[in-house]
Amino acid sequence: MKRCLLFILALSFGVFTYAQQRAVVSKVNRNVKFKKAEPIKDVGNSQSTYSPGTKSVSLLTDEDIGGTWYDLQTNAASQNRIYLFDDGFIGATWTMGLDAPGFADRGTGYNFFDGDNWGPEPGERIEDEKCGWPSYTKWGENGEIIANHTYFDGIWVGNRPEKGTGEWNVNILGGPSGAVDLTWPRVITTGLSNNIVHVISCTWVTIPALGQENALLYSRSQDGGNTWDIENYDFEELGPDYYENVGGDIYEFAEPFDTDEVAFLVGGSWTDLVLMRSEDNGSTWTKTVIWECPFPLVGGTNPQITDAFYGPDGAHHLAYDQNGKIHVVFGINRAVCDGSWPGSWFPGVGGIGYWNEDRPTFSADTNALSPYGDIGSELVEDYSLIGWTQDLNGNDTIDVEDASELAAYYLGFSSMPQIVIDETNHMFVVYSSITESYTGGLANQTYRHLWCRTSPNGEWWSDFTDLNSDLAYVYDECVFPSVAANSDENIYFTYQADGEPGLHVRGDEDPPGDNYTRVMSVAWADIISGVKENETLIKNDNVSQNYPNPFNGKSKVYVMLEEAATLNLEVHNIMGQLIYSTPENKYNSGKVEFTIDGSQLEPGIYFYSIVSGTSSVTKKMIIE
Repeated sequence: MKRCLLFILALSFGVFTYAQQRAVVSKVNRNVKFKKAEPIKDVGNSQSTYSPGTKSVSLLTDEDIGGTWYDLQTNAASQNRIYLFDDGFIGATWTMGLDAPGFADRGTGYNFFDGDNWGPEPGERIEDEKCGWPSYTKWGENGEIIANHTYFDGIWVGNRPEKGTGEWNVNILGGPSGAVDLTWPRVITTGLSNNIVHVISCTWVTIPALGQENALLYSRSQDGGNTWDIENYDFEELGPDYYENVGGDIYEFAEPFDTDEVAFLVGGSWTDLVLMRSEDNGSTWTKTVIWECPFPLVGGTNPQITDAFYGPDGAHHLAYDQNGKIHVVFGINRAVCDGSWPGSWFPGVGGIGYWNEDRPTFSADTNALSPYGDIGSELVEDYSLIGWTQDLNGNDTIDVEDASELAAYYLGFSSMPQIVIDETNHMFVVYSSITESYTGGLANQTYRHLWCRTSPNGEWWSDFTDLNSDLAYVYDECVFPSVAANSDENIYFTYQADGEPGLHVRGDEDPPGDNYTRVMSVAWADIISGVKENETLIKNDNVSQNYPNPFNGKSKVYVMLEEAATLNLEVHNIMGQLIYSTPENKYNSGKVEFTIDGSQLEPGIYFYSIVSGTSSVTKKMIIE
């Protein structure tokens, strides 16, 4: 079923922005734990049956470009699955399978937008054999390339010189001896004419020489995959001396910044979160440990008992800004090992972390990535912690069913983040989050919506916007977003919509049914300004987070005025007592700067407010 309507309708009827005091999940739900599932490359022995039904909606705001009953698009981090070309052409891919329960027909679903319309929804895969997990990008002057994994042979690499038309030229990239069957690939291209192909993937079986069951390998081709001048290179910095294992789908490339830049992110709960960066097209690499895992050599054949700790959940993303600096977003969860592998996860824990190359890295403290303010947490709200589940009914708690009944993705309560940076370095982050008040399905579970925030600089962030608040999404589980790294006046991304929370092929093992791959476009102008029912002169996304924060000297706050206004700044302590305020002054439209002097204040938490008449915006700051 094709579904489309101008996105402006969503802005008129269904996109709501929230600015409110944060509420968190109850400690009872945060402490529920379950055994983590191993990443899978195929559906198991499901014997579920399916009774066809109908899906009705009242308002359509984006477009279905293809369907699938095979509903696991990734084990953790999303592949790059959509690309916007300079001429307005958009190509998009997803894992498609309609033949339940074995899915012998599984492969790449592919569709494209020719500048006017999307093509008809495909009824079959593009490959001649069972494949999955496609990664898609440009190739050559005007072509496209896909990499996915086959069932037995390695990585299927298909290219064609003219996007949207012609036969696919196919090559197979097999793994090293003893591990031919590579899995879960990612592909990008560099070079002046996008002719240099880069692939990262994982081995599926243990190779004694590599020492890991899932060892990450890198390959490079100068001719579209016909030959490989670097083939199955294993990084010593990611090998068994550092990590017991590199799990499936916990890595992705950044869209290249220039012709020679290559960078990828890798990491999950039981590895460090690592940025690997090359400035010579993959010939040499530098490693940056963004977060250090307290127990990186615990798993596999040597499981041990560990303390519980907060860490990345394996779903993350990265992007270059216009200055070549890398920005990272990552989902947060909690992990523990009781002596059996693969350890446990906590379905009621979640959050979205943010880091860039100008910032210090996170330590190996077990609470370093706690999103709940535990002692030792190194996260600061609206600075390095930028996403969480919203309290929609305003009762100061997140009302969901028992965490043991949540749909299982083995990821955080809020996770699956993606980041886009435009030509002015404005950032857009979208993520999937359990969304209070939206409950249903066969098991009466809470649905996930896609939420977004924006930032002009990474130092302060806008209000939260629910992209699926329209009635059209009342019974939609919205997961697995994948953004087009480049944009025009719009941001483009795919995601999977399902009428039932959870998955068929693992976790919940729901009966198979219709899942839709959708493309949504969001206008930069609308999302940056923040769509609100009531506009005031002072808005949350016009007032910056103070920077630096935390600080012990002076810190700056910026206000962007759309028109002239009278402003003053107030600082209160945690008891609500006014510490000091500045005189009221009339300011013209544009950028207004305030300075907070914390040199005479005791260390602790304070609140500053920008006040204009009867309206104000208040944010938290920390004095060291």
